[in-house]
Amino acid sequence: MKLKKHLISIFFMFLLFSIFAINCQSQKPEEKETAIAETQQVNKAVTAQTKTLSYNFDECLPGSIPSGWEAAMTGKGKLGKWEVAVEKAETEKNKVLAQTSMENFGYHFDIAVAKETNFKDIALSVKFKAIKGKEDQGGGPVWRYMDENNYYICRANPLENNYRVYKVINGNRKQLKSYSLLITSNEWHTIKVEHVGTEIKCYYDGQLYLEAEDDSFTDAGKIGLWTKADSYCYFDDFTVEEK
Repeated sequence: MKLKKHLISIFFMFLLFSIFAINCQSQKPEEKETAIAETQQVNKAVTAQTKTLSYNFDECLPGSIPSGWEAAMTGKGKLGKWEVAVEKAETEKNKVLAQTSMENFGYHFDIAVAKETNFKDIALSVKFKAIKGKEDQGGGPVWRYMDENNYYICRANPLENNYRVYKVINGNRKQLKSYSLLITSNEWHTIKVEHVGTEIKCYYDGQLYLEAEDDSFTDAGKIGLWTKADSYCYFDDFTVEEK
Protein backbone atom coordinates (compact mmCIF):
# COMPACT_ATOMS: atom_id res chain seq x y z
CA MET A 1 0.00 0.00 0.00
CA LYS A 2 2.78 2.38 0.99
CA LEU A 3 4.64 1.47 -2.17
CA LYS A 4 1.56 2.23 -4.26
CA LYS A 5 1.14 5.68 -2.64
CA HIS A 6 4.81 6.37 -3.15
CA LEU A 7 4.58 5.50 -6.85
CA ILE A 8 1.52 7.71 -7.27
CA SER A 9 3.37 10.62 -5.63
CA ILE A 10 6.34 10.15 -7.94
CA PHE A 11 4.00 10.06 -10.95
CA PHE A 12 2.28 13.33 -10.01
CA MET A 13 5.65 15.01 -9.34
CA PHE A 14 6.89 13.89 -12.76
CA LEU A 15 3.67 15.14 -14.37
CA LEU A 16 3.96 18.58 -12.73
CA PHE A 17 7.62 18.85 -13.72
CA SER A 18 6.77 17.97 -17.34
CA ILE A 19 4.02 20.59 -17.51
CA PHE A 20 6.37 23.22 -16.08
CA ALA A 21 9.12 22.34 -18.55
CA ILE A 22 6.73 22.48 -21.51
CA ASN A 23 5.45 25.91 -20.43
CA CYS A 24 8.99 27.27 -20.06
CA GLN A 25 10.01 25.97 -23.48
CA SER A 26 6.90 27.41 -25.14
CA GLN A 27 7.43 30.85 -23.57
CA LYS A 28 11.03 31.31 -24.65
CA PRO A 29 10.39 31.37 -28.43
CA GLU A 30 7.46 33.73 -27.91
CA GLU A 31 9.61 36.05 -25.83
CA LYS A 32 12.30 35.91 -28.49
CA GLU A 33 9.80 36.63 -31.26
CA THR A 34 8.38 39.55 -29.28
CA ALA A 35 11.87 40.99 -28.79
CA ILE A 36 12.65 40.61 -32.50
CA ALA A 37 9.36 42.26 -33.47
CA GLU A 38 10.02 45.17 -31.11
CA THR A 39 13.54 45.57 -32.50
CA GLN A 40 12.20 45.56 -36.05
CA GLN A 41 9.65 48.23 -35.16
CA VAL A 42 12.39 50.41 -33.65
CA ASN A 43 14.57 49.94 -36.72
CA LYS A 44 11.68 50.85 -39.01
CA ALA A 45 11.00 53.95 -36.93
CA VAL A 46 14.65 55.01 -37.12
CA THR A 47 14.67 54.45 -40.88
CA ALA A 48 11.45 56.43 -41.27
CA GLN A 49 12.89 59.29 -39.23
CA THR A 50 15.96 59.60 -41.47
CA LYS A 51 15.07 60.70 -45.01
CA THR A 52 17.73 61.28 -47.64
CA LEU A 53 17.34 62.12 -51.31
CA SER A 54 19.98 62.47 -54.00
CA TYR A 55 19.79 63.64 -57.61
CA ASN A 56 22.66 63.23 -60.09
CA PHE A 57 20.55 63.33 -63.30
CA ASP A 58 22.65 60.59 -64.96
CA GLU A 59 19.57 58.52 -65.84
CA CYS A 60 17.61 61.46 -67.23
CA LEU A 61 17.04 62.22 -70.90
CA PRO A 62 18.87 65.33 -72.14
CA GLY A 63 16.86 68.24 -73.51
CA SER A 64 14.03 68.42 -70.98
CA ILE A 65 13.39 68.95 -67.27
CA PRO A 66 13.61 65.67 -65.27
CA SER A 67 10.47 63.78 -64.32
CA GLY A 68 9.21 64.92 -60.92
CA TRP A 69 10.57 68.45 -61.38
CA GLU A 70 8.83 71.62 -62.51
CA ALA A 71 9.96 75.09 -63.56
CA ALA A 72 8.84 78.24 -61.75
CA MET A 73 9.92 81.87 -61.50
CA THR A 74 9.91 84.86 -59.19
CA GLY A 75 9.73 88.40 -60.51
CA LYS A 76 9.35 89.66 -64.07
CA GLY A 77 9.96 88.10 -67.47
CA LYS A 78 9.35 84.77 -69.13
CA LEU A 79 9.70 81.32 -67.61
CA GLY A 80 13.28 80.10 -67.99
CA LYS A 81 14.38 76.81 -69.52
CA TRP A 82 15.53 74.01 -67.24
CA GLU A 83 16.89 70.92 -69.01
CA VAL A 84 19.22 68.00 -68.53
CA ALA A 85 22.45 68.72 -70.40
CA VAL A 86 25.59 66.72 -71.11
CA GLU A 87 28.80 68.20 -69.77
CA LYS A 88 31.75 66.89 -71.76
CA ALA A 89 34.35 66.16 -69.14
CA GLU A 90 37.85 64.99 -69.97
CA THR A 91 37.24 61.35 -69.14
CA GLU A 92 33.47 60.89 -69.36
CA LYS A 93 30.21 62.55 -70.30
CA ASN A 94 28.45 63.83 -67.22
CA LYS A 95 24.75 64.76 -67.14
CA VAL A 96 23.71 67.87 -65.24
CA LEU A 97 20.59 69.96 -64.68
CA ALA A 98 21.05 73.31 -66.43
CA GLN A 99 19.23 76.62 -66.65
CA THR A 100 19.95 77.64 -70.25
CA SER A 101 17.67 80.60 -70.96
CA MET A 102 19.50 83.93 -71.20
CA GLU A 103 16.67 86.21 -72.29
CA ASN A 104 15.60 87.46 -68.84
CA PHE A 105 17.13 90.45 -67.04
CA GLY A 106 16.58 92.54 -63.94
CA TYR A 107 14.40 91.25 -61.11
CA HIS A 108 13.96 87.71 -62.45
CA PHE A 109 14.72 84.42 -60.71
CA ASP A 110 14.32 80.98 -62.34
CA ILE A 111 13.55 78.00 -60.10
CA ALA A 112 13.49 74.23 -60.68
CA VAL A 113 11.47 72.51 -57.94
CA ALA A 114 11.49 68.85 -56.90
CA LYS A 115 7.71 68.54 -56.66
CA GLU A 116 7.34 65.60 -54.26
CA THR A 117 9.83 66.79 -51.62
CA ASN A 118 8.88 68.03 -48.17
CA PHE A 119 11.66 68.96 -45.76
CA LYS A 120 11.98 71.22 -42.75
CA ASP A 121 15.27 70.74 -40.86
CA ILE A 122 17.90 69.76 -43.41
CA ALA A 123 21.47 69.43 -44.56
CA LEU A 124 21.61 69.88 -48.31
CA SER A 125 24.43 70.23 -50.80
CA VAL A 126 24.77 70.77 -54.53
CA LYS A 127 27.59 71.17 -57.03
CA PHE A 128 27.33 74.45 -58.91
CA LYS A 129 29.08 75.72 -62.04
CA ALA A 130 28.39 79.16 -63.55
CA ILE A 131 28.84 78.92 -67.32
CA LYS A 132 27.99 82.40 -68.60
CA GLY A 133 25.78 85.46 -68.21
CA LYS A 134 26.33 89.15 -68.93
CA GLU A 135 24.17 90.62 -66.19
CA ASP A 136 24.40 87.83 -63.66
CA GLN A 137 25.84 84.36 -63.07
CA GLY A 138 24.33 83.63 -59.67
CA GLY A 139 22.92 80.25 -58.69
CA GLY A 140 22.27 77.94 -55.76
CA PRO A 141 19.70 75.83 -53.87
CA VAL A 142 16.31 76.81 -52.43
CA TRP A 143 14.59 75.15 -49.46
CA ARG A 144 11.48 75.48 -47.31
CA TYR A 145 9.90 76.45 -50.61
CA MET A 146 6.21 77.27 -50.10
CA ASP A 147 5.61 78.63 -53.60
CA GLU A 148 7.44 80.69 -56.23
CA ASN A 149 7.24 83.80 -54.01
CA ASN A 150 8.15 82.34 -50.60
CA TYR A 151 11.37 80.41 -49.84
CA TYR A 152 15.00 80.56 -48.70
CA ILE A 153 17.90 80.75 -51.17
CA CYS A 154 21.68 80.52 -50.86
CA ARG A 155 23.67 81.53 -53.93
CA ALA A 156 27.18 82.20 -55.23
CA ASN A 157 27.90 84.81 -57.93
CA PRO A 158 31.17 84.98 -59.94
CA LEU A 159 30.37 88.42 -61.38
CA GLU A 160 29.95 89.97 -57.94
CA ASN A 161 32.42 87.70 -56.10
CA ASN A 162 30.14 87.21 -53.14
CA TYR A 163 28.26 84.45 -51.34
CA ARG A 164 24.83 85.24 -49.90
CA VAL A 165 21.76 83.81 -48.19
CA TYR A 166 18.33 85.37 -48.72
CA LYS A 167 14.70 84.91 -47.88
CA VAL A 168 12.00 85.66 -50.42
CA ILE A 169 8.65 86.73 -48.94
CA ASN A 170 5.69 87.54 -51.15
CA GLY A 171 8.08 87.88 -54.07
CA ASN A 172 10.39 90.32 -52.28
CA ARG A 173 13.99 89.22 -51.75
CA LYS A 174 15.71 90.22 -48.51
CA GLN A 175 19.38 89.55 -47.80
CA LEU A 176 20.17 87.80 -44.51
CA LYS A 177 23.97 87.54 -44.74
CA SER A 178 26.73 88.21 -47.29
CA TYR A 179 30.42 87.38 -47.58
CA SER A 180 32.91 88.77 -50.14
CA LEU A 181 34.62 85.79 -51.72
CA LEU A 182 36.35 84.91 -55.00
CA ILE A 183 33.83 82.86 -57.01
CA THR A 184 35.21 81.42 -60.23
CA SER A 185 33.07 80.58 -63.25
CA ASN A 186 33.41 77.46 -65.42
CA GLU A 187 34.60 75.47 -62.42
CA TRP A 188 32.65 73.20 -60.11
CA HIS A 189 32.04 74.41 -56.56
CA THR A 190 29.95 72.96 -53.72
CA ILE A 191 27.27 74.87 -51.85
CA LYS A 192 26.09 73.29 -48.60
CA VAL A 193 23.30 74.51 -46.32
CA GLU A 194 22.30 73.36 -42.85
CA HIS A 195 19.02 74.71 -41.51
CA VAL A 196 17.71 73.46 -38.15
CA GLY A 197 14.95 75.37 -36.41
CA THR A 198 15.73 79.03 -37.06
CA GLU A 199 19.51 78.63 -37.47
CA ILE A 200 21.03 78.66 -40.95
CA LYS A 201 24.63 77.80 -41.84
CA CYS A 202 26.00 78.06 -45.39
CA TYR A 203 29.26 76.48 -46.55
CA TYR A 204 31.19 77.07 -49.77
CA ASP A 205 33.63 74.39 -50.89
CA GLY A 206 33.57 72.92 -47.40
CA GLN A 207 34.15 76.12 -45.43
CA LEU A 208 31.56 77.90 -43.31
CA TYR A 209 31.05 81.51 -44.44
CA LEU A 210 27.48 82.48 -43.54
CA GLU A 211 25.45 82.12 -40.34
CA ALA A 212 21.99 83.59 -39.95
CA GLU A 213 18.88 83.20 -37.85
CA ASP A 214 15.38 83.65 -39.23
CA ASP A 215 11.86 82.45 -38.42
CA SER A 216 10.00 83.55 -41.55
CA PHE A 217 9.34 79.97 -42.70
CA THR A 218 8.98 77.40 -39.93
CA ASP A 219 7.08 74.71 -41.85
CA ALA A 220 8.45 72.02 -44.14
CA GLY A 221 8.64 72.85 -47.83
CA LYS A 222 10.04 71.73 -51.14
CA ILE A 223 13.66 71.92 -52.27
CA GLY A 224 14.97 73.10 -55.60
CA LEU A 225 17.52 75.08 -57.60
CA TRP A 226 17.69 78.78 -58.50
CA THR A 227 19.37 81.20 -60.90
CA LYS A 228 19.12 84.95 -61.45
CA ALA A 229 18.42 86.98 -64.62
CA ASP A 230 20.49 85.67 -67.56
CA SER A 231 22.55 83.19 -65.51
CA TYR A 232 23.43 80.07 -67.51
CA CYS A 233 24.37 77.50 -64.82
CA TYR A 234 24.97 73.80 -64.28
CA PHE A 235 23.95 71.84 -61.17
CA ASP A 236 24.83 68.28 -60.17
CA ASP A 237 24.89 65.86 -57.21
CA PHE A 238 22.03 67.55 -55.36
CA THR A 239 21.62 65.81 -51.98
CA VAL A 240 19.36 66.55 -49.03
CA GLU A 241 19.17 64.84 -45.65
CA GLU A 242 16.50 65.42 -43.05
CA LYS A 243 17.99 66.46 -39.72
